[in-house]
Amino acid sequence: MENLYLSRYAYPQKLINDPADKVLDAVVTIPCFKEEHLIESLESLKNCNRQALSIEVIIVINEAENASEEIKTVNNKAFEEALIWSKTHSEPSFKVFTFYINDLKPKDAGVGMARRIAMDEAVRRFESIGKPDGVIICYDADSQCDTNYLQSTVSFFKDQPNCPGASIYFEHPLDGPYPEEIYEAIIDYELFLRYYVNALRYAGFPYAYETIGSSMAVRSNAYQKQGGMNKRKAGEDFYFLHKIIPLGNYGEINDTKVIPSPRRSDRVPFGTGKAVNEWLKTKQMQTYSPRIFEELKTFIQQVQYLFTTKNIEAVMDSLPPSVQGFLTDKEFTNNLKRITNNSASEETFYKQFYHWFNGFMVLKYVHFSRDHYHPNVAVGQAARALFNMQNLKPASNNKELLLQYRAHDRAFI
Repeated sequence: MENLYLSRYAYPQKLINDPADKVLDAVVTIPCFKEEHLIESLESLKNCNRQALSIEVIIVINEAENASEEIKTVNNKAFEEALIWSKTHSEPSFKVFTFYINDLKPKDAGVGMARRIAMDEAVRRFESIGKPDGVIICYDADSQCDTNYLQSTVSFFKDQPNCPGASIYFEHPLDGPYPEEIYEAIIDYELFLRYYVNALRYAGFPYAYETIGSSMAVRSNAYQKQGGMNKRKAGEDFYFLHKIIPLGNYGEINDTKVIPSPRRSDRVPFGTGKAVNEWLKTKQMQTYSPRIFEELKTFIQQVQYLFTTKNIEAVMDSLPPSVQGFLTDKEFTNNLKRITNNSASEETFYKQFYHWFNGFMVLKYVHFSRDHYHPNVAVGQAARALFNMQNLKPASNNKELLLQYRAHDRAFI
């Protein structure tokens, strides 16, 4: 039977002719652009404990058809190095396939498209062996990982057969060969990431998970069901996972870790490299005020009553001005009526409601509240305030505070 996703939506060119192992456990997909440390990332994967596992790695080195000579030179070098490495390091249970795609349209070229090409090929691999629920792992060309990374990820999905996808625990390095200020920047950036997810959890938002492209995994059938990876040049991970998370039973893999690079970069318009560059200019990082999430919490606490309420005006009047203003702007009353009319049960209502009030909509609310009510504050100030709001004692310096957040996140169930 013809696979609808592959025939209509996937990258049209089949990349791998070699037959897939009948017991293939997972495919690791790696987008690569202007990257000089790809081999280090591959070495980290190769050094994983892979006993009884069958793993494939698909690398897509990519560039636009109008790429500069500098980009072409770096990409070509990475391609040649990867080909040589794969010839000497591939084995029957650990196969590495490297592709250099250099004719992408400028409007499409970027990390989203590169991930899509690699993940679409992973779908082909699993479909060829009749394994529609195979595990596709997303990794980055400058990341490293713990030695139990592959075993932990594969085992998680075996133990959770209904799980469509998962976020994998990550930690940026806090010391090493880069200048000290790089690590100061990455401390604030990782704190920014963890603060946002924890603030959403404090507010009671059910879809609060990290959405980091180098540390996520998804089943092939869930990937296909939600239309595959988008072609965004940055933020592709956030938008992709917020289509997977609402499927339900989304997971977190916290017994291993990915180690993303802390370095500065100009390869994407936002993300780690961009954040580090901005921090180096100002020596500080700002984030959303805790007040935003306190007020979001008052709204989420009302959701349980929305299915049966006869007086939506009273509910609206009880909400903080920032929430009222945002909901009015998004025609909340009309949307609530539509959702309620299409819901035969409270369970269906919740699902439909959070399909509307999803991760994208919540981020829009956060930006609305920031722009009109509660300006940004320093990330350390915000992260300490959030701990205090939960009766947790925060550290006084940002590095120790980040370590507290890491421990808190790793224990999250």
